[in-house]
Amino acid sequence: MKYILIILFIFKIGLASAYADIINEIQIKNNNRITKETIITFGGIELGKDYSQEQLNDILLDLYSTNFFSDIKFNLQGDTLVVTVQERKIVQKIILNGVKAEKTKKSILKNLSIKEKSPYVNFLAQQDIKKIKNALNSAGYYFNKVDVSMKNNVNETVDLIYNIDLGEKTLIKNIIFTGEKFYKDRKLKNIIVSEESKFWKFISNKKYLNPEQINLDLRLLEKFYLNKGFYNVKIKNSSAIFNDNYFNLIYNINSGNIYTIRNTKLILPDDFDEKDFKEVENILIDLKEERYSLNKLNKVVKQIDQISVSRLYDFIDASIETEIIGENELDISFIVKESEKFYVKKINVLGNNITEERVIRDMLEVDEGDPFNKLLHAKSLNNLRARNIFQNVKSEIVDTQDGNLKNINITVEEKATGEILVGAGVGSDGGTAAFSVAENNFLGKGVKLSTGLRISEERIRGNFTVTNPNFNYSDKALSTDIFITDTDKLTDSGYKSTDAGFSIGTAFEQYDDFYFRPTFRTSYEQLTTNSDASANLKSQEGTYFTTNIGYVLDLDKRNQRFQTTDGFQSKFTQNIPLISESNTLLNGYQIDNYNSFNDINTSIGLYLRSVTGLSDDVRISERINLPRKRLRGFESGKIGPVDANDHVGGNYAASLNFQTNLPFLFSSFQSVDLNYFIDAGNVWGVDYSNTVGDSSHIRSSTGIGLEWFSPIGPFTFTLAQPITNNYFC
Repeated sequence: MKYILIILFIFKIGLASAYADIINEIQIKNNNRITKETIITFGGIELGKDYSQEQLNDILLDLYSTNFFSDIKFNLQGDTLVVTVQERKIVQKIILNGVKAEKTKKSILKNLSIKEKSPYVNFLAQQDIKKIKNALNSAGYYFNKVDVSMKNNVNETVDLIYNIDLGEKTLIKNIIFTGEKFYKDRKLKNIIVSEESKFWKFISNKKYLNPEQINLDLRLLEKFYLNKGFYNVKIKNSSAIFNDNYFNLIYNINSGNIYTIRNTKLILPDDFDEKDFKEVENILIDLKEERYSLNKLNKVVKQIDQISVSRLYDFIDASIETEIIGENELDISFIVKESEKFYVKKINVLGNNITEERVIRDMLEVDEGDPFNKLLHAKSLNNLRARNIFQNVKSEIVDTQDGNLKNINITVEEKATGEILVGAGVGSDGGTAAFSVAENNFLGKGVKLSTGLRISEERIRGNFTVTNPNFNYSDKALSTDIFITDTDKLTDSGYKSTDAGFSIGTAFEQYDDFYFRPTFRTSYEQLTTNSDASANLKSQEGTYFTTNIGYVLDLDKRNQRFQTTDGFQSKFTQNIPLISESNTLLNGYQIDNYNSFNDINTSIGLYLRSVTGLSDDVRISERINLPRKRLRGFESGKIGPVDANDHVGGNYAASLNFQTNLPFLFSSFQSVDLNYFIDAGNVWGVDYSNTVGDSSHIRSSTGIGLEWFSPIGPFTFTLAQPITNNYFC
């Protein structure tokens, strides 16, 4: 009998699952705010359709997923579906008690799951408590307390109140490194983000205990050791010991042995041409007997990716395999495999409330219908980030029902694009001040408008600039600049100039890291001279109309734009006259090379300039002077030929610069770099006289430079001493 009952029970379930009802009418009960039509839409309910119990359960789940209802009941009465709901209360207002700073409030509210005008869900409120606590931890309030309460309003809404006790901010007093660390503590403190609390770090938030910051410290330490040859380094979890209202932050390090690379190998698919990867093979040869460095290995992988893209090898995946040989040697294999092939079905752009979608799409290197390429996809995201109009850029690859087709979701978070910048500087030959106002995303088209004023002891310059990074959707930048410059050098150089005009130029990447920047410029200049100026100089008084075209060829192989440690940058510049009352040809070349060895970063730079008068003598306002950074320790504009006590500049200029950092000084200050430099250079030659010149006197100087990356911006301090200072004033 027992078995018969079980069989009947199973049979009953089967009947319930198989049975389907036709719904011809829907009744909604107890709904006050949410309309019948909205509920039917959310549930996807269709009249006249057969519904099984399983399908009704799916509708029920869909309605619950909206979070609008705390309870939902279905009741089939013939062909009528009766839906009885209990609506959740709507959050009218979210209040953060205990937090005064508006910036902190906005940051917390932005990340909460429950928003104002959304339904109240208890488990989401509990999740938001954790989010608030994490945000406060990141701000240094490690002993915060948070709870939540509700206030019922007369309109059936609620105010959600988070009661926050910040507690005391938890400062880091000492950062300690234990174990087989190999390096001194002061060196390791420069690697991590967390900082010890010092009186001069009154602005920094890095001196407060922050779990996310500590996790970043661990990753940075591991990366540092992996790049220094310590293949088996182990960075153990940190510990924070609270003592006398401060934390001591402790990192335990087991560096292990330094490993060198014994052999390297590149393994390619059978259908790949080895000749295409000859450059990689040469790099692998150079890696032998060098210290293991994860960064160098990743550069090889990037090189493989770049070659694969340029040679149209789609869907490749490069990986690294290592084999330990003995106690301190490694064999490295770079394995290139053909990865899963798929194409881009659709690209969805999300989060752009101001920026036009076309502006975003035109910065993408991968289009709908193209084969997916991870390198081009990464470049697309970098293009978006480089525009400086987004706070954050994310991407997600989503599967579709078609196996070899996938969608890409690009989500951007727009930021405030208006800027007001104020700057000032001071040196031995005077001070400068600058003010500018900019809008980086005019009308949502990605166009930048800016106007600025720069004032120094000798010069006042004002300008208005319009820059379109993707003019007419041509993938080319276009920039127009209207300017007026007033230069008063009567005291030192015997002339005064007012120059007004406009320029228009473009810039684009011709090849990998090779940029071409042509510019058209026209201007009107009025030149006056001092009463005691030389006859040659007085003869140049008057007005000049000049139109020229110039260009820059820029090969930029630096590993990073700021604090460069590897690579080089080479530039060639030329300005060619088109229509001019004084035709001059300007040529320039410079190269800066950067190297790093055992934390010693060096750079060597060569700077060359020449200007030639094609029909008349080169007027004084177009003559060359060395930039300050190319010959430190000398007053600006006072190098080279002197005519009747006036420093008139020259037709030629050259300088050679050497610089190295001093890593052992100020190493306890993470934001301070100290450099030693030697400069040598000269300005010489004037075309109107053989007696005015200074070609035989090479100037040189030496000194130290201190760079401080302060919380409000970078500061540079230079102390230089001339070695040879002929004709120095």
